[in-house]
Amino acid sequence: MNIKKIANLYQITVLPTIMPVNCFIYEEKDEIILIDAGLPMSKKIICKVINQIGKPLTKIILTHAHDDHVGSLDKIKEMFPDAILYISKRDARLLKGDKTLDESETPLKIKGGVPKNIKSIPDILVVEGDKIGNLCVIETKGHTPGSISLYCPIHKLMIVGDLMQNVTNLTLASEFKWRFPFPYLATWNKDFILQSAKKIMNYDMEYLFVGHGNYIKNPKEELRKEIEKNEKKY
Repeated sequence: MNIKKIANLYQITVLPTIMPVNCFIYEEKDEIILIDAGLPMSKKIICKVINQIGKPLTKIILTHAHDDHVGSLDKIKEMFPDAILYISKRDARLLKGDKTLDESETPLKIKGGVPKNIKSIPDILVVEGDKIGNLCVIETKGHTPGSISLYCPIHKLMIVGDLMQNVTNLTLASEFKWRFPFPYLATWNKDFILQSAKKIMNYDMEYLFVGHGNYIKNPKEELRKEIEKNEKKY
């Protein structure tokens, strides 16, 4: 397990050398926000960081509803029952284990581990442009139909969930990678991944944070190359 801090954001990683799984804590002036809840084992280190910061946990945001992003959610909610739970309107269904598609959606199978017995119920269903503290919601569907990213304009931080990964190098979730194939194997729609990555490029970001792997400083050039590579493939 390890913890890294950039500006007001703490990156919390479990299994860093085997199968890195990240969640994040964003520190506001008088409160803190948890972004994703990792694996069940993530609870211990999440609580450690919360205690070290010494501010109340008031909000929990899920970038999407796969098992490795909600693993300690119920335990965290038991400890902080007043924390408001946010997820996209679309992925709220996945959080309940519902993999059915809307009629308007591309008829591709929703992949990845979807929870079957999460007790926590979302309080607020977010859409594009919603603000949660200093964080802005961006709809970046593709990995799941309702995946979101979060942007902090104050510190120019972008958190993209599993839109991409950075285990050894930056890779979109639409691209298979032998070293770490899991985001690819759990991705619903490759075309939307590419569209969402292009969307992220429109933001002024100094740091890019992913669900798996280390953050990237000044990521635009590396991301541009990865987008161009995937444009030729798909």
